[in-house]
Amino acid sequence: MKNSLVLPATLRMVAWEVTRSCNLSCLHCRASSQHGPYAGELDTAQCFRLLDQIAEFADPVIILTGGEPMLRGDIYDIAAYGTKKGLRMVLATNGTMVAEEIARKMMASGIQRVSVSIDGKDAKSHDAFRGVPGAFDGSFNGIDAMKKAGLEFQINTTVTRLNLEQLPDILEMAVVSGAAAHHIFLLVPTGRGREMAEQAISAQDYEDTLNWFYDVSMDCPIQLKATCAPHFMRIFHQRGGARAAKAAAHPHGEGGPLHAMTRGCLGGSSFCFISHTGQVQPCGYLEIDCGQIKEKDFREIWEQSPDFLKLRDLKNYGGKCGVCEFLKVCGGCRARAYEATGDYLAEEPLCIYEPKRKVREQAK
Repeated sequence: MKNSLVLPATLRMVAWEVTRSCNLSCLHCRASSQHGPYAGELDTAQCFRLLDQIAEFADPVIILTGGEPMLRGDIYDIAAYGTKKGLRMVLATNGTMVAEEIARKMMASGIQRVSVSIDGKDAKSHDAFRGVPGAFDGSFNGIDAMKKAGLEFQINTTVTRLNLEQLPDILEMAVVSGAAAHHIFLLVPTGRGREMAEQAISAQDYEDTLNWFYDVSMDCPIQLKATCAPHFMRIFHQRGGARAAKAAAHPHGEGGPLHAMTRGCLGGSSFCFISHTGQVQPCGYLEIDCGQIKEKDFREIWEQSPDFLKLRDLKNYGGKCGVCEFLKVCGGCRARAYEATGDYLAEEPLCIYEPKRKVREQAK
């Protein structure tokens, strides 16, 4: 019984902030990114060495992110090197720097999919969110370039009170644009996002949004995924997991290596984040130092970090998360717990579900 509460440490996905520099100033930015340069970023040789270390023991999806990863002059070299090591390389961008020749260079380097962030149904709302006039048109110009080059793309949307009512329109826009998927991200108030914490949706809106997302997934022609929203897996199981059969047959379904759905919060168990300076974290929003790749081998950090070991042992979780019957499939957002209480093992603050068991007495 004891071991059944310890999550396996199978590394399936790494989000790697290859640079913190960015050409936009998004309101919600985890990294509070702006034009760099930023001191201490990994050079090309250090990036190659990191990919060597990852490929020695695992074959996760590598998400090249930022900031804006296109601001790194060696981004294609990094992607090509990871591809040569047998890793699935994908890239997250705002799309404003992508022309057709750039999209072709991405494909030549082995990048298999690109995510583009769209946070409003039109230029007015998106540009206000992104902090730069013309960002909406720039992103869709980038999307058009990817389509012409034949590069697969998805649309990501950070959900706040500012765009909550626009979600159906943004989803329709993703479908019409030819996106392979639409991923929604529930705002976590860290970085510049702290300044818009009042724009975080309520716990009830959170619940309603994820139930809506489940409903539309029944008939949606593209793949849908909720990120930073671990409650979705509770809702998925509460409502019978009716998507399972559809997902198995879907061309962009959750059965693939990029979108496999195993549980809600993956931080520290099958996912980790690497900062622009090489700090390894459970996720980009939970900024705790689990190890520095400039000082230690990545595998050693992944397998032996005390913080990762705590996160994998579900007996450590407190409050109602600790006794919830959906703990294994949900886990609650550890970053929100940390932001609210200073304890990443505390209960998720934006969950309205009440477990069937009462909260156990916490050890003193």
